[in-house]
Amino acid sequence: MAHKPSEYKSGVYVDWCPGCGNHGIVSALQMALSELSIEPHQLVIVSGVGNAAKLPHFVKANGVHTLHGRLLPFVMGIKMANPALKVIGVGGDGDGLGIGAGHFVNAGRRNIDMVYLLHNNGVYGLTKGQASPTLKLGLKTKALAQPNINERLVAISLAIAAGYTFAARSYAFDLEHLKGTIKKAMEHRGLALVEILQPCPVYNNINTKEWYAGEDRKDAQGRAQSRLYKLQNSGFDPVVHDEDENFKKKLAGIEKAYEWGEHIPIGVFYQNPLEPTFEDRFRDRIPFYLENPPAKQLLKNTDGTSTVNLDKFIVDLKTTHE
Repeated sequence: MAHKPSEYKSGVYVDWCPGCGNHGIVSALQMALSELSIEPHQLVIVSGVGNAAKLPHFVKANGVHTLHGRLLPFVMGIKMANPALKVIGVGGDGDGLGIGAGHFVNAGRRNIDMVYLLHNNGVYGLTKGQASPTLKLGLKTKALAQPNINERLVAISLAIAAGYTFAARSYAFDLEHLKGTIKKAMEHRGLALVEILQPCPVYNNINTKEWYAGEDRKDAQGRAQSRLYKLQNSGFDPVVHDEDENFKKKLAGIEKAYEWGEHIPIGVFYQNPLEPTFEDRFRDRIPFYLENPPAKQLLKNTDGTSTVNLDKFIVDLKTTHE
């Protein structure tokens, strides 16, 4: 059954600051869900802590608001318990690449079929503008007493190196591009990262909406020269068509993701549809996993005895090894 984007609105008052990129992100997500005809009861959105983490409150779907930096273990657990669900993790750059960096890296080893939307504004917007792990070395936003002393993390490159099989970047105020990128991520079988560049009008006075639009570098006709350019218009092919080209495609995506400043690419940097998902690996080890996953199993019988029956497992195990 088709749904309109408005049908994915929860009715909860959206309390992000005016001009915050999060408004564009939630709108693009609702548009993508509508075009994919995903039923709200079949979707789970999981977040950690921060302004980005409020997003599940505003989308009509199952929502789980978890711990700071810990959204990935929660969302992976939900997907493994019930692989029939569509699952999306949502978090900010501080949440995901600061305290959550260990989970961010180790998630790539598993290739669970899920989407991670990483909001990137370069600051901790909820806790008054400290430098996040993605802010460039030497930049001084207005909340910092001195310029940022740490080198930045490049989310796309880190994801590709860690094993994510889909890595893309979009921009919060380009709704059409962001909607399309989210759709591609959700249609991909495997772990998909979408890094979303978003202005923070309160604390990041450098990477503003006007800065991304190139208002500070107009041409002779007075037209702004956007810093953002779309990879699909540059002839860049991120898709792995054969395993022999996988490493080359990874290196190309990692290198391209480091472009920042006067030219910032958005689009898909790397996609490998050939890698088996974690669910595939589970099914190979436990043949009846997809038909009878943990979420469909009773914990105990009415008399309190165990419901576990290993007969089919033993038969499948014998068949597999014969």
